[in-house]
Amino acid sequence: MNVQAEGTPQQEVLIVTGMSGAGRSTVANALEDLSWYVVDNLPPQMLRPLIDLAERAEGAIPKIAVIVDVRGRDFFGDLQSMIQSLREGTLLRVLFLDASDAVLVRRFEAVRRPHPLQGGGTTLDGIASERARLATIRESSDLVIDTSELNVHQLGGKVRDYFAAEGTPGVTLTVMSFGFKYGLPPDADMVADARFIPNPFWVPELRPLTGQDAAVSEYVLSQPGVEEFVSGYLNVLEPVLAGYQRENKRHAMLAIGCTGGKHRSVAIATKIAAALAASPGVAVSLSHRDLGRE
Repeated sequence: MNVQAEGTPQQEVLIVTGMSGAGRSTVANALEDLSWYVVDNLPPQMLRPLIDLAERAEGAIPKIAVIVDVRGRDFFGDLQSMIQSLREGTLLRVLFLDASDAVLVRRFEAVRRPHPLQGGGTTLDGIASERARLATIRESSDLVIDTSELNVHQLGGKVRDYFAAEGTPGVTLTVMSFGFKYGLPPDADMVADARFIPNPFWVPELRPLTGQDAAVSEYVLSQPGVEEFVSGYLNVLEPVLAGYQRENKRHAMLAIGCTGGKHRSVAIATKIAAALAASPGVAVSLSHRDLGRE
């Protein structure tokens, strides 16, 4: 039994297994987004060396997810005994992914690949063989997720519900100011136009300043219609960000533009980012793409 160093969080280990075609790749991607260290198709005999290595890292890799399945062929037969051994001294959980035979057949037909155990038989033959081999592991699993009625986004959302650390944001939102004359940000999910606001460029004392300066910010935010624009846009974003979380869209960008990306867009982006920072489940970062280009 390994002893954790004082002050080091206990190593978390999640074994992901289950039926081929039930969504292991989707779960692996969702766990990586939640900062788990994911290892795919690891032979069960390598679990202990991997955990020992992580524990020697003294908390550098606190959460490990290992995808183990019948692709391991003869190695896979040792999984059940290895799980029983690891439960002593390790914070271990086993996630089993399942789906109905009919759904699994449709998924294999969609990707035009054979079931790994079907050999010279049919897809259903392979599924039946796999179910028999996995029956004991399924019964002893900590969590079983039936993915028959789930799409990839819904499955990713379930993974988040079960395995996200407390306080993990559902969406990481980048609020970016930019200048239209330099082109639209190609990776923007939403674009707002601040060019309806009078341009501080034409105010001599404000021209050399930027939207980060208080004088420019106060000038921009005090213009007619700006307060309504900001509050209205925040109201529009509320259901959008909630929907992103439901659909497991983990990263999004809101781009706010003006002519040169120096005054108006910077002030508005700063204001909106500050307001969104208090939104539940949203982590906000602020950037100014074109600031300093003029």
